[in-house]
Amino acid sequence: MRGVALAGLIAVMSLGSASCAEAGSAADPWAGIKVPAAGAAQSFGSPAAGCIAGAVALPLDGDGYQVLRPQRNRFWAHPRTVDFIRDLGRHAATDGFGPFLVGDMSQPRGGPMAFGHGSHQTGLDVDIWFRLPGQSLSADELSQPVGVSMVRGARIDPKAWTGDQMRMLELAAHAPDVDRIFVNPPIKAEACRTAKGDRAWLSKLRPWWGHDEHFHVRLSCTPGDVGCTPQAPVPEGEGCGGELASWNAKPVLLPQEAKDKPNHRNPVLPAACVALLHRPSVIEAGLR
Repeated sequence: MRGVALAGLIAVMSLGSASCAEAGSAADPWAGIKVPAAGAAQSFGSPAAGCIAGAVALPLDGDGYQVLRPQRNRFWAHPRTVDFIRDLGRHAATDGFGPFLVGDMSQPRGGPMAFGHGSHQTGLDVDIWFRLPGQSLSADELSQPVGVSMVRGARIDPKAWTGDQMRMLELAAHAPDVDRIFVNPPIKAEACRTAKGDRAWLSKLRPWWGHDEHFHVRLSCTPGDVGCTPQAPVPEGEGCGGELASWNAKPVLLPQEAKDKPNHRNPVLPAACVALLHRPSVIEAGLR
């Protein structure tokens, strides 16, 4: 029964983890686009069925952070997402736990990915690894990084988890643009157990399968961005009671073979995204 439940879980996962596959096939129209669309930044649709115009690239090496697997070309996002990462990087550098490692964001025009994630389509999502190397990684290490799980069984792994990961989560959750953060259920439980003082930020931590090697930050839709479909608000309260307890009977880790599988989802994208595929790029527009 547990195996059947896990198989069903993998089939419906819309929040993939990305670790070792190569860049998407050029046959996939979204992964094959290498540059963003011209125009002001605007998100269309939802995280699992959307796209973005006017995306910008996160610099691959900044104050307090480094970008993993640049060969994937998934370091594009809404300018607000880029600002969030750079601000968090400055906090990491000041507080002494940087550099942290930035995983997948979005493709140059967002849209569905050829493998891994089912979300990350509107430029408002970013994965940040829990592993804190304590020093800058080499180009080879960034290209083929090794993740570290923070979870052992149904609990936090005390050999991997430190106060720095909790500090990073709290800093991220306090950012006003952050709508929610997906973490493995035992990580949410650890935050519920140890958070002191003002605990309102705990409501943004949402338990979800996987997410033991990284946490997934999702920003809210940009005010005035009428094409962006917002998610329902997170429930009131800390989320440390029955909602969290309901995960105790579920498998919360994904097997290695379930990661980075080719995507066979066919989300219905907004009409604006169909047009976005053919909009001139920033470079092309500049040559006219």
